Amino acid sequence: MRILEQEPLGAHTTFRIGGPASFYMIPENAEEIREGIRFAKERGLPFITIGRGSNMLFPDEGYHGVAIEIGSGMNQIEYCGAGKIRAQAGALLSAIASEAARHSLTGFEFAGGIPGTLGGAVVMNAGAYGGEIKDSILSARVMDSAGNESCLNQEQLELGYRTSVIQKRGDLVLEAEFQFETGDPEEIRETMKELSAKRRDKQPLEFASAGSTFKRPEGHFAGKLIEDAGLRGYRIGDAQVSEKHCGFVVNRGHATAKEVLAVICDVQKKVLESSGVMLEPEVKIIR
Repeated sequence: MRILEQEPLGAHTTFRIGGPASFYMIPENAEEIREGIRFAKERGLPFITIGRGSNMLFPDEGYHGVAIEIGSGMNQIEYCGAGKIRAQAGALLSAIASEAARHSLTGFEFAGGIPGTLGGAVVMNAGAYGGEIKDSILSARVMDSAGNESCLNQEQLELGYRTSVIQKRGDLVLEAEFQFETGDPEEIRETMKELSAKRRDKQPLEFASAGSTFKRPEGHFAGKLIEDAGLRGYRIGDAQVSEKHCGFVVNRGHATAKEVLAVICDVQKKVLESSGVMLEPEVKIIR
């Protein structure tokens, strides 16, 4: 297993922000993940798992611990027949969506443009354009902080809006299995093409970001509340509320975590003052 020291986390997150991790590991199987956990515990260090780092903000000072990347080393996708697909936690959601489409399976088109891996998507029950992970997942194999493995079915996963029992327990995902319906191949391709065009049109893909910065408040849309508070384009340094979609805080080039956090804090304060709604960050802020 590759073990890197003082590895810049900005190189491993879609925000392109974050100082060095004390140790950075890229395991290729569950046993190597256990080795990484043991490595951290033997040194009295905390550990954290990341995939593509698409929903995370690390501090500028870095992470004094062990970062375990469940990504390129564990990204296998397998079509099991009868509408089932099994994928490892490091598999890209876009790759899983493409595999489903290749077998004329419908139900995962929404995930084709989400820039993340399966592990994090299951942990937070990722969703977009009316679809969520919980709609098609059958089960997930997980590991707890002691290295013990277990398999949880759909009900046991307790998937809700951007939450799961995995998140509550602090476990990590190793792999998951999905069940899909057979659909019309042309309709599936067309839906994926339409959603991709919609993302390009409405989301600030030209800048680095962690995706939607805030969770959707009940009965509201975060982006609309932020725009109504007069914060479109609000900027501190290179951290900015996107001019294209107010639900995104973007890195215009050299933003620091401190600047992003300052923008998030100001947005929360001003939206609360203007609407009475307290926005909750969707991005995982690592302290």
